[in-house]
Amino acid sequence: MRIYDFKGFPNPTRVRIALAEKNLTDRVEFVSVDVPAGEHKRPEFLAKNPSGAVPVLELEDGTTIAECTAITEYLDNLEGEPTLTGKSAKERAVIHMMQRRAEAGLFDAVATYFHHATPGLGPHIETYQNPEWGEKNRERAVAGMSYLDRLLAKQPFLAGERFSMADITAFVGLAYADFAMIAVPGELSNLRAWRVRVADRPGVANA
Repeated sequence: MRIYDFKGFPNPTRVRIALAEKNLTDRVEFVSVDVPAGEHKRPEFLAKNPSGAVPVLELEDGTTIAECTAITEYLDNLEGEPTLTGKSAKERAVIHMMQRRAEAGLFDAVATYFHHATPGLGPHIETYQNPEWGEKNRERAVAGMSYLDRLLAKQPFLAGERFSMADITAFVGLAYADFAMIAVPGELSNLRAWRVRVADRPGVANA
């Protein structure tokens, strides 16, 4: 398997954590796509992922899989029991629900703020910006943090009792917020404690 990504960027980090959690990192060849230099916009990469986003998983038969959720789903079910995407119908549904809430309410909101209300990746990449929309998404990101904090007052992880891909998305979303200089409000003690616990996981630390 190959993973086309740019190490250190938010979405690639999500997949690298999933790989580490599943002990699959050694089975993957990483191919760097220099996003700041615009390599993700070149025809050879767009042939693998028309949206021009990293990461992309390429299988031995040539199949390419984009989108972090889809890649994580594949990796989690590659061998053994799934640990990140759920086993029962109910567990899978709750994890996918929380994954989407963490993505839309935090991760994507931070990304929109970064790309619209800051210099982002520079003028050669950020060809259109709407600062007002960016600032609105900063508000959405903080509201998303508050929602997750309330949820974590009742349970150890976002989808219940077990660590899942929803936690990966939220954890990387908070790191993205740090980079974009969106602070986690000090009163969100549940979210802060959860973040420390997640950071201590070997799969997260090793990614």
